[in-house]
Amino acid sequence: MQHSQIWRAIDSLAERRGLTPSGLARAAGLDPTTFNRSKRVAPDGRPRWPSTESLARALDATGVSMEDFAASTSTARRTIPIVGLARAGADGFFDEAGFPASPAETVRFPDVEGDSVYALEVTGDSMAPLYREGDIVVVRPGVAVRRGDRVVVRTRNGEVMAKELGRRSEQSIELISLNPLHAPRVLAVGEIDWMSRIVWASQ
Repeated sequence: MQHSQIWRAIDSLAERRGLTPSGLARAAGLDPTTFNRSKRVAPDGRPRWPSTESLARALDATGVSMEDFAASTSTARRTIPIVGLARAGADGFFDEAGFPASPAETVRFPDVEGDSVYALEVTGDSMAPLYREGDIVVVRPGVAVRRGDRVVVRTRNGEVMAKELGRRSEQSIELISLNPLHAPRVLAVGEIDWMSRIVWASQ
């Protein structure tokens, strides 16, 4: 990560939440000038970097993971398949691993780790305020998921949803909506077709 990339990513983080850099700092409980442009270069011209504490508090205040933030600093681009959540529910659209069998459209995104990744366009408000209608998430099938990860889940009856993984056991899995208006759901393991981790989001 370069100095300019870090600060561009912080500006983008604030903009996606409808905030100025000062507003982002206040939301994180920091001095309002923490992310100001005047703080990014020392008087002698040396670049100033944000502290790990200030960055961590900003990410916590906005609900963005360090992994997603790091991905947003990348300038490398790659072409990946993109599908809508509604279309994703169609039988036969995904293979057994949870990857689109025959995507019709592609989109260019910052490079992320792994070859088998694709993009999903979010519909509905169950992931608001983190993911809103029209946002795009990059999904990587086939990797281990842990409690607290944001995931895309497809049920055997064709329902596709973006949630946060909660408690899990050998019999059931809890899926949490970040929108408090939507109650958590508990699904039997046998109801789930596949579950893939969200590794990046464009908002």
